[in-house]
Amino acid sequence: MTAHRLPTARSLAPTPPPLDHGGRLREAAARYRIPSQDWLDLSTGINPDGWPVPEVPGTAWARLPEEEDGLEEAAARCYGASALLPVAGSQAAIQSLPELRVPGRVGVPRVGYQEHARAWRRAGHTLVHLDDGDPGDGPGAGADGLDVLLVINPNNPTGRVWPVSRLLDWHARLAARGGWLVVDEAFMDTTPQHSLAPYTDRPGLIVLRSLGKFFGLAGVRVGFVLGTSDLREALRSRLGPWTLSGPARHVARLALTDSPWQEATRASLRLASVRLAALLSDYGLAPTGGTDLFQWICTAEAPAIQDRLARQGIWVRRFEAPPSLRFGLPGTEAGWARLESGLRCLASDAHTDVFPQAVAETPGIRPFSSISPPPAPVPAPVPGAPR
Repeated sequence: MTAHRLPTARSLAPTPPPLDHGGRLREAAARYRIPSQDWLDLSTGINPDGWPVPEVPGTAWARLPEEEDGLEEAAARCYGASALLPVAGSQAAIQSLPELRVPGRVGVPRVGYQEHARAWRRAGHTLVHLDDGDPGDGPGAGADGLDVLLVINPNNPTGRVWPVSRLLDWHARLAARGGWLVVDEAFMDTTPQHSLAPYTDRPGLIVLRSLGKFFGLAGVRVGFVLGTSDLREALRSRLGPWTLSGPARHVARLALTDSPWQEATRASLRLASVRLAALLSDYGLAPTGGTDLFQWICTAEAPAIQDRLARQGIWVRRFEAPPSLRFGLPGTEAGWARLESGLRCLASDAHTDVFPQAVAETPGIRPFSSISPPPAPVPAPVPGAPR
């Protein structure tokens, strides 16, 4: 019998450090010495009032997951797709899709969810970083010079939404040469009219969806890959059986069939997002972009703002390039009041020179010193009411 030696740490390829994401509340709690339960966490962009999960039947825990439970059909109807593949969160697909192609040129947005770039680079592909995610439309350039184009629609954190017609044009040009258009629609549920899901029977068009953001079910790790049957089968073979647990399949199927909740939630999130943008603008932090689940603010003093809010137990997501902050939605009136109190303290600190001025003028980046004085007290607004 031939002996096989397992690889040692010395023989393994070096692994880059993990990327920083939203959340990580325990780390912030330890750093600022504020108990986790005392934080207002606005860092994730997840719906704070997610789909109400009912009791999960015991059989979902006791038996191996079976595909004939209606989940795939429910998801296809919800997204308007012909067929799809459930995966353990869209992250599972993000990591596996690059392995299905020989190395080539892959266009990725310079500002966006960086796990995409990380996965394609690790699989040996050459990355082409695109400003604002736009490959351009000139003949022989842009999409015509790529093997794969990765689009995040709406983008996280900028909130940019690409028109369906533009995306389909890019797809046609890529597919004509055997290329792919991969569209991450993790934040698309609030604006389904912009989705490419109905077109995913076309070769070379791949759409990723997730239950984490809109449904507020990030913990169940449920996502879907929408694409042609050959693509789905290749990915299924790579991922192996039972990619979703029984309880996850049960909860996902019920959430995806709850159309009344989905319609009501789209309306409530839209109002809450407008309210958040208005509140931030009241204190001189007018959003640069955003979606119905978060607002994004470019400012040269993002680190100082994040730190000052954190000292008050308010956690927001900070990005390095460009320096910016992402604010998620408070889930309760108490949370809204706490955020406004934190912004009021921030404005007060700015006008008493607690923070340094911006060290340099950066195009498109607002200095923290532009923050407004605190406005006169007004009665607390009704949830979702216009300001």
